Amino acid sequence: MKCPRKFLAVSVTICLALAAFLAFRARETFGQDASQEQSPHTQDPRARIRTTVSLVVVPVTVKDSAGELVTDLGPNDFRVFEDGIEQPIAVFSADWFPLSVAILIDDDLKQGTAEKVQKTLETLGGAFTASDEVSLWRFDEVPEEISEGFIADNDKLLTQLKHIDLSSSFPGIGSYTMTDGPRVNTAAPPGPAKIPTEANGHPNTKHVNDAIYAAAEELQDRPRERRKIIFLISDGQNAKNNTHKYDDTLKLLLSADISVYAVGVGEANLNRGITFLGNNILSKYAHSTGGDIFYGGVSRENLEELYGRVTDQARNQYTIAYSGAHTDRSKPYHSIEVRVKRPGLALLTRDGYYVNAMP
Repeated sequence: MKCPRKFLAVSVTICLALAAFLAFRARETFGQDASQEQSPHTQDPRARIRTTVSLVVVPVTVKDSAGELVTDLGPNDFRVFEDGIEQPIAVFSADWFPLSVAILIDDDLKQGTAEKVQKTLETLGGAFTASDEVSLWRFDEVPEEISEGFIADNDKLLTQLKHIDLSSSFPGIGSYTMTDGPRVNTAAPPGPAKIPTEANGHPNTKHVNDAIYAAAEELQDRPRERRKIIFLISDGQNAKNNTHKYDDTLKLLLSADISVYAVGVGEANLNRGITFLGNNILSKYAHSTGGDIFYGGVSRENLEELYGRVTDQARNQYTIAYSGAHTDRSKPYHSIEVRVKRPGLALLTRDGYYVNAMP
């Protein structure tokens, strides 16, 4: 009669030992007890952002005093405020996100600047990974999409970049002598010729607002788990008669979680600190959307290096998401402020968002 009891006791002991071993392996594999639910910070952030539509997603770039990226911060290092009210962080990630990028190339640059940009365009392809998708645009008075949608294949992207021609016309050489109107996509526009109003240099007819607006319309429907950016290469000269005003364009960018990263070339280097009367429009868009602006030097190598810095910075942002509690949800616009506890660091993030137009 004792043998069955001994056999039962041994069996129970073996089962308990096996259960303990399996629990240990689960903790070893997943970093925590498998019976415990994962915390918001350890769940896949892209999955949570995709499925939780009500979350406000805030990409944040952190730099030190030397301008280098800071990548060793955790969720406890940040504080987030909406309309001045502190918000609990629901999702935090330091992982990179795949990029959806619209590259806007200024097609109305002065000859020397255009030639330098032309020689560097092929190197843009090396700034993206197999997980990214890229659409290509050029613009002067009218934005033109070259790529017919997004390109996810790097070889196809390189082929498209090789075929971009910025040498069809070179404005701003000596006295302005063009009498048949500015050319768009190498073809003369219909209607009478435009007579220049300036004796020297060409009149500013470039529409930066409209180009950004068109690219943002294409980007706004990309999935929320992708980082959406506009990569703008321009001298920043912007005409007054854009179809879309700055405020309307910025509203679309903030509503669709799109950041603008600009590489300023040519005259943009002379207007770095000027923001009145629409000058340095590149800086205004970049800083309001949580992007950044870089200024291209005189060398081709410097410009190519900046292309890599843009995508590296966009890819290595912190991602913070919160639910927007205890604020007036009837308001169309909400301000965002992000603070970091570690001293001596600079933050780049967007100014706010429009709740009624969130994707």
